[in-house]
Amino acid sequence: MPAADFTALAALKTSLIRKALRYAIFAADADAPAVETPLDPAGILQTLPAGYHPVGFTTTDGVTFSGDLSNSDVESGQSASPTRSDVETDIQTAQWVPQETNNAALALYENLPLSGVDALPDIGTAAWTWSRPLVPPTLYRRLLFVAEDLNKLTGEPLYIVRHFPSALRSGREDEQWTRTAEIARGVTYQAYVDEAVGTDVKTWIDGPGWRAFAAQSGGSGGGS
Repeated sequence: MPAADFTALAALKTSLIRKALRYAIFAADADAPAVETPLDPAGILQTLPAGYHPVGFTTTDGVTFSGDLSNSDVESGQSASPTRSDVETDIQTAQWVPQETNNAALALYENLPLSGVDALPDIGTAAWTWSRPLVPPTLYRRLLFVAEDLNKLTGEPLYIVRHFPSALRSGREDEQWTRTAEIARGVTYQAYVDEAVGTDVKTWIDGPGWRAFAAQSGGSGGGS
């Protein structure tokens, strides 16, 4: 085999180091339309379907996507390592801590509908009140996470968009009242398969800044 140059072999590209310079979380009830594509054929971000509510500001920890992966192993007497392994479960969750007291953040934390007669009204239109039900309802949501980065050479945006077409609250953090910090209501939501969409999680990476990589050379054009 011919000798290799390490730099060429490693193919290190700072342009492919991504950051969520800006990000937003949106939530909708299960009867809202799933997001089929958040970007048009040119990679331009599109308006969301009706029924999606912005969660607003979060803590600086942002959104944490976690996976719970477990395998089922077959052990054999003639081998110290498993002779077969199959994926048993592969679960994805998203966790974040909203800082705003808005109807979306409260609905996700308190397990309330986002629309309909039992939903919290818009801010300033009426007093808010709700009671904990004796039997908590099972409320599936649609969640959309949008992160924006920039192409350093062109300044054009690129987007990482993740969609949970069916998500269920699987955890929530303590709500603390103190004069030294905002009232925050952290939640964790687990993704489930939506039969119509055919998956539990769908992700897009696109945008004018992403497509501009095809016209760039040297591999040092992105990453802010």
